[in-house]
Parts: sequence; structure tokens; C-alpha cells
Amino acid sequence: MLSFTDQLGRMIHLPSYPSRIISLVPSQTELLFDLGLHDEVVGITKFCVHPHHWFQTKTRVGGTKNINMETIQSLRPEVIVANKEENTREQIEALIKQYPVWISDVHDLETALQMIVKVGEFTHKTPKAIHLAEQIQSKFGQLPGSLNGQRPRGKLRTAYLIWKDPYMTVGGDTFIHAILEACGLKNLFEHHTRYPEINIADLQTANCQLLFLSTEPYPFAQKHIEQLKGQLPNTKVVLVDGEMFSWYGSRLLQAADYLEKLLRDCLKV
Repeated sequence: MLSFTDQLGRMIHLPSYPSRIISLVPSQTELLFDLGLHDEVVGITKFCVHPHHWFQTKTRVGGTKNINMETIQSLRPEVIVANKEENTREQIEALIKQYPVWISDVHDLETALQMIVKVGEFTHKTPKAIHLAEQIQSKFGQLPGSLNGQRPRGKLRTAYLIWKDPYMTVGGDTFIHAILEACGLKNLFEHHTRYPEINIADLQTANCQLLFLSTEPYPFAQKHIEQLKGQLPNTKVVLVDGEMFSWYGSRLLQAADYLEKLLRDCLKV
């Protein structure tokens, strides 16, 4: 019997390394792929869009917060990969009664790297996972907000919008906040928790210098930049790839390069 601890401190027990895995978290689905677990992953969610051929061919078990229990049962999983925030507590508790469920709890870069290594452990991919985590840590170490960053600057007063009608931003206890910090930016709403509602007046009062519009979960586009520029003439408004700020698995390797380019080309750091 093999035993592993998840990020909530829970112990799961497996008779062997799993050959039938269901992932309920898009960023962790992509991680499983990048760790080389191709045939082992038998079920994903409808939001697990990477890799694309998995999205087209793997069995979908519903959404991250609305999973289909019957479909999961039909797949006979040996372990289910979930996340504290992205999945619904009641559904996960129901699954725990029937299957080993490994739950991640990621809120900054450190816990993201920890998650990658721990997933590598229970999937028998430890060396590959450690190498991936080390690569990500090295790349993020070159960003301005890192202790190793080579280009320290005064922090730009920044807000990051994830939703419209109403506008919603990110508080100081979110993974996106941690990424903003890694970029050397000041999150104007770091004193809030989770995803607070704000309005244009809040951005004006806070003297927002830089406003990021995310492509997910709300699909902000160029037209929204033009609208906001009229209301915030002294703010630089930039459309950003939401996956690069919020996916905390292997996509972080791409995210570091993306963020460096964003800061260099758009923010002139």
C-alpha cells in the first residue's frame, strides 16, 4: 500500500501507482499531460482545454463545480485530482466516500511548486516533476518582483479585472495576486479578500496606473480597452492572457516567459 499527503494534510492510500486518473482541475490536467501521464488520465472536465487533443478525445465528467457522478463511476478511477477552490466541497466530499481524492490548495508560487512535486510523487513521476518545478522557479526568479530579479523598479499601481457587470478584481489572498507581486506590481486591492466587486470610481480614487483585463473567466477584448480608456484617461489598459496569471500547473513555465515579455514590451520595465 502506498500513502501520500495532499495539500490539505489529508492522507490518501493507493494499492499501487494509479493507472486510471480523473482530473477535475484544468491546470492540473495540463500538468498530468506534461508529466507524461497520457493513457493514465481517463477523465477530465469540460474546462480542461489543454492539451487540445485531450479536450477532444478524453471523457468529460462535467464542469469543475458540476461533475457527473455517474460518469465518474463508469470510469472506475483509482484516484481523483481536485482543488479546494475550484471544485465544490459537497461534491468532493461525496467522492471521498468512494475514491481516493488528492486535493490541492494553491495560493502562491511556493504552493504551486509544492503541488507539482506532490502530484509527481503519487503518479510515479517525481524526477520529472522536480525538474519542472526547478525550471519554473528559475524562470520566475528573473522577474522584477523576485528577490533575484535583475530590474527592480517602483511598483506600478495595478488592478486586474476578472469580470464585468459588475467589475470584479483580485484580493491579496489569491494566486493572481501572487503573480502580480512576482511581476513587481502593486495590487491596489490587496487589502481585500478573494474577488471583490469594484467600480470605475474605485479605480479613479486609487490612482490606478495599470489596468489588466483578463481573457478569462470573463472574455475581455479590445473593445473593452477602448471603453475603459475613455473613463480612465490616465491609466494604461492592457489585455492579458488569463491562463498565464491563473493556471498554476506546468503552464507556469510558459507564464514566466509571457510575463517577462509583457513587462518588457507593454510596461517598458
